[in-house]
Amino acid sequence: MAGARELPPDEVLVQRLRDGDEETFALVLDTWSGSMLRLAMSFVSTKDSAQEAVQDTWLAVIKGIGDFEGRSSLKTWVYRILVNTAKARGTKESRTVPFTSLLPDEEGPTVDADRFRAPGEPYAGHWAVGQKPHPWHIPEDHVLRGEVREVIAEAIDELPPRLRTVITLRDVSGYGSEEVCDLLEISPGNQRVLLHRARALLRRKLEKYLSGAHDVAGGRGRA
Repeated sequence: MAGARELPPDEVLVQRLRDGDEETFALVLDTWSGSMLRLAMSFVSTKDSAQEAVQDTWLAVIKGIGDFEGRSSLKTWVYRILVNTAKARGTKESRTVPFTSLLPDEEGPTVDADRFRAPGEPYAGHWAVGQKPHPWHIPEDHVLRGEVREVIAEAIDELPPRLRTVITLRDVSGYGSEEVCDLLEISPGNQRVLLHRARALLRRKLEKYLSGAHDVAGGRGRA
C-alpha cells in the first residue's frame, strides 16, 4: 500500500516496544491488526467479538513483551496469542471447532463432477470438452484489478471457518506450513488438505468471475 512504512527488524521492534515507544506500537498495530481481525473471525461468532479478541491480544502483547524470548518471529508470537485468545472466546460462544478432520460443509468435490468425462466415455475422468481450466488473464485495467482483490477478499470471507483460517495464515499473512501447523496445532497432512480445499474453492469463485469479465470485455470488443 502506498505510503505504508516498513517495520524494522524484530530485534529493533522488540526493544522499542519494551521501551514503550508509542509510535512503534501504533505502526505495528496498523500493520497487523487487519489480518489479525480476519483470523480472529474464524474462531468467534461476531465481528465485535473478533475485535475484542484483537484488543485483548494487544493488551497481552504489551504486558508480555518483556518475556518474549525470540524463539519465533515477533509476528508469530503475537499471532499465537491471538489464536489462543480467539479460541478461548470461541469456546465460550460454542463457536470453536476442532481442526483434526473435515467437517460436513468442507467435504465434497472441489470441482463440479459434470466438468469431467463420465464413466463409459473415452478417457473417463478427464476434463470434458470445453471444461478444462484456462490460464487466467487478469485485465490490466486498474479498477478491474481492484475488483479482483475485492472478489478474492469476499471469497475468503465466505469460506468455512477452518478453511478461511488456514488460507488466511498461508496466503494472506504469508506463514509457512510448519508455522501454521504450530499455531493451529494440526498435522502437516491436515494443513495440506484444508489449504487445498480452500484454494480450490477460491479458484472456483475467481474462475467464475474472470469468465464473466472476459465475456464483458469480448462484448465491448465486438461493439
